[in-house]
Amino acid sequence: MADHQEASVTLPSAPASVATARRHVTSVLAEWGLPEGTDEAEAVRLIVSELATNAVLHTRGQSPVFTVDLFLERDEELRIGVTDSHFRYPRRLPAAVQQDNGRGLVIVRWLAAERGGRLCVTPTADGGKTVWIRLPWTVPVL
Repeated sequence: MADHQEASVTLPSAPASVATARRHVTSVLAEWGLPEGTDEAEAVRLIVSELATNAVLHTRGQSPVFTVDLFLERDEELRIGVTDSHFRYPRRLPAAVQQDNGRGLVIVRWLAAERGGRLCVTPTADGGKTVWIRLPWTVPVL
C-alpha cells in the first residue's frame, strides 16, 4: 500500500450531502485500513459530519458546493479538509447562543485534541476557506 494517499469528493451545499460526505470518508478510511465502527473511524466520521454541516448551513447559500479532501501520510498523519467558497471563517458562538446549536467546532476541536491532532483554517484563492484537521495516523498496514 502506498505511503501517501489522497481522496476527494465535491458535493452540492445541501443537507443530504452531509450524509454522502460521511459515507465517502468511511469508505475511504476502510480502504486505507481503518475499519468502520472503531473509535478512530467514528471520531473522523463525526468530525467530517460537523465540518460538512457547517459548510452547508453557515455559508448561507453563498457556496454552491463544498469539497472534502483526505490526505494520508502512512505512519504519520491524516489530514481532513472541508473547503467552501464563503468568506466567513468559523467561530465559536457565545455561551447564550449555544443552547440549541453552535457546539460543532468545540466538538471537532475536542475530538482532534483528544487524538493528538489540531484544527486550523486556511484561505483559498477564491476568497473561501478550508477547515483542516490533522490527526496522527497509527493504523497498522493490513
